[in-house]
Amino acid sequence: MKVAIVGSGYVGLVTGTCFAEVGIDVTCVDIDRKKIENLQNGIIPIYEPGLEEMVHRNMKKDRLHFTTSIAEALEDCEVIFSAVGTPPDEDGSADLKYVLSVARDCGRFMKNYLLIVTKSTVPVGTADKVRKVVAEELKSRSVSIDFDVASNPEFLKEGAAIDDFLKPDRIVVGCDSQRAEELMKALYKPFTLNGHPVIFMDITSAEMTKYAANSMLATKISFMNDMANLCEIVGADINMVRRGIGSDSRIGNKFIYPGVGYGGSCFPKDVKALIHTADEFKYNLRVLKAVEAVNDDQKEVLYNKFELHYKGDLRGKTVALWGLSFKPQTDDMREAPSLKIIKKLLEAGVKVKAYDPVAMSEAKRILGDSIYYAPDQYDALIDADCLMLVTEWPEFKFPNFNIVNKLLKAPVIFDGRNIYEIPEMKRKGFIYYCIGVNTSR
Repeated sequence: MKVAIVGSGYVGLVTGTCFAEVGIDVTCVDIDRKKIENLQNGIIPIYEPGLEEMVHRNMKKDRLHFTTSIAEALEDCEVIFSAVGTPPDEDGSADLKYVLSVARDCGRFMKNYLLIVTKSTVPVGTADKVRKVVAEELKSRSVSIDFDVASNPEFLKEGAAIDDFLKPDRIVVGCDSQRAEELMKALYKPFTLNGHPVIFMDITSAEMTKYAANSMLATKISFMNDMANLCEIVGADINMVRRGIGSDSRIGNKFIYPGVGYGGSCFPKDVKALIHTADEFKYNLRVLKAVEAVNDDQKEVLYNKFELHYKGDLRGKTVALWGLSFKPQTDDMREAPSLKIIKKLLEAGVKVKAYDPVAMSEAKRILGDSIYYAPDQYDALIDADCLMLVTEWPEFKFPNFNIVNKLLKAPVIFDGRNIYEIPEMKRKGFIYYCIGVNTSR
């Protein structure tokens, strides 16, 4: 089977590479000529553990190819995945111009039956728009070629995307023809040998499933952050509360860790898009609007603790900031809490010395020379008034606290991810602030 993947960003590249890994002939397409040239030379545009080695292996075995020509990719192709971006418009809706551009190109260049699968996160009704655009292009060519449209939302976690794709806990497919269903069953058969099923449903439900899943996870995060803020006020410990509720199987222990808010390419965008969809249908998604508001406020919590500690006397202070990416194991800084924190610090006249294991280049692209980029985590501490931990990279979990204490001007730590133990920090002489525990009591 030959498969084409349009869009060689995070989702498209992981999807194409993992299909190639099980022996499928894959061609990845992107309009970014430089990106394709780099990929052809084995240069990967994103950081994802295990991806680079897998790309090189499958290119060497001639199963993974890269091109800027969708017409070339469609030669003898049965299935094409649309994995292009759906950036949010100013009103929060998903911009479908790239998705519909792929549909238009399919209609222009397809020669035989084609299954067009939307992998991008798209709002309800997108499949109908794709079908209409393809039909219009075929009509303009005066040809009649059968095609199907399907929805196959991705559920990849950045930092664990390879395992998520190769060993999925579920695969969701929305389609409305037997031919499309059989093709998708055959395509995903190698990935269902672990017993987890392909869940077939109507296309509208599949489109909604992705948004509902991400919004549910975002809700859990914002709920816990709301509880953490209340715990600080009433004198409870959110870490104890988390353990208490996480032992309930109905709640579970995932996505209930308090912190400085969620970020990344999915949660912020998808929550906004689902709210916009509901508004279009005159339905008020009250819970999700609160989720979004709580998350926006939570990104300022660490800065507020910093401001309170120094009683508003911030100008001229220097902050060492550990972690820039929105989560560990990725260089993705889209909607990262670090960006909002840094913005607030700079506006207050504070100097920022930052370090991240992999996101430094991306940070410099976004922030330019407005901050100092430390070559390692300890260099960031030199002459800093305090340490702020924003991203819980593993290497930050067990630092040499004697060195930390020696390099900082004062032993003050603001922990935005609760990765250190309060009693230990106090024994080591640190003034320690975290999320959801009033450590000044």
